[in-house]
Amino acid sequence: MYRHLLVPIDDSDLSIGVVGNAVGLARAVGARITFFHAVADPARSVASDAELLRLTAHDDYDYAYTGKAHELLAKAEAAAHALGVSCSSLQRPGDKPAAAIIDAARDCGCDLIFMASHGHRGRLGMALSSETLAVLMNAGLPVLVSATGDPKPPAHAIGIVRDEHRSLAAVMHAWMRTLAAARRAGTGADAQQMHAIVRYLQDFPVALHHPKEEQHLFKRLRERSDAFDAELDELGRQHQRDEEMVAELAKLVRKLQRCDDAETARAATAALEEAVQAYASFLWDHMGREESVILPAAAQHLSEADWVEIDRAFQENRDLQLRGNVDRAYRQLFSRIVNTAAN
Repeated sequence: MYRHLLVPIDDSDLSIGVVGNAVGLARAVGARITFFHAVADPARSVASDAELLRLTAHDDYDYAYTGKAHELLAKAEAAAHALGVSCSSLQRPGDKPAAAIIDAARDCGCDLIFMASHGHRGRLGMALSSETLAVLMNAGLPVLVSATGDPKPPAHAIGIVRDEHRSLAAVMHAWMRTLAAARRAGTGADAQQMHAIVRYLQDFPVALHHPKEEQHLFKRLRERSDAFDAELDELGRQHQRDEEMVAELAKLVRKLQRCDDAETARAATAALEEAVQAYASFLWDHMGREESVILPAAAQHLSEADWVEIDRAFQENRDLQLRGNVDRAYRQLFSRIVNTAAN
């Protein structure tokens, strides 16, 4: 029986399903997984301005074409960890995904490649579907093709959850980049900017995103199946822990704001950076559980009527934000955080 799976992924919706299927298989047969992502070099594309970005804003380039890939693989690992499956991840540059997949499988000693049957090119550049046949013909080891179709039913709510996860991830990457830059420069972080980030975390994911999930999406899934009750219970506890961790981060930011000399500011920044890194790891695990376990389960078990009701509730939530200009304020704050960190 297979002992080590290579699972190529990109950032398409289909890859989320592939991760869930691969984790299920690995758990059933006692195998471990190496998640793999081939990072295409966009600087080679004449249709993009990536070369200019790399030369003029290296941090932005690194985040767009490396940081996002790390986040993608971290979420996949979190899905495996949630079900007790041993895993690791690997990313390599390569404009020929099929060759990169085969080389990675051989180098890692994998005895099975588990990949999607069809799909579309994800934003990070790796086209699983277009490369499947090439892998099948040239791998020289077993390839299991996962028949993962387009998400159904019309899960607009799932798209909202994923989009909000991406926004939160972007804020966290911006925060970590900003703190790392301060550490390299030997200075304290900008306390005003740190306060803006904590405010975003308090007002958006803690106050709006988590309650929306629990009151509508999670509630409906519990009504349709009890198979995921333990995971939903854990996610509820994590939502509470999220609020507690953000409160601790707010305390550290207030401590930074009170610093009146460079030495104490550097020390406060170092303590904050350590706490932010721990919080980021917590978030990758949490979002990985939701996106690779709960969202696919909801797509499978919820009825069309359920989705209509969930979409209506999510839209009402958004309408309330818009009427109070809350949504606009969050978007402005999000843009400020990410763009300031890039400077």
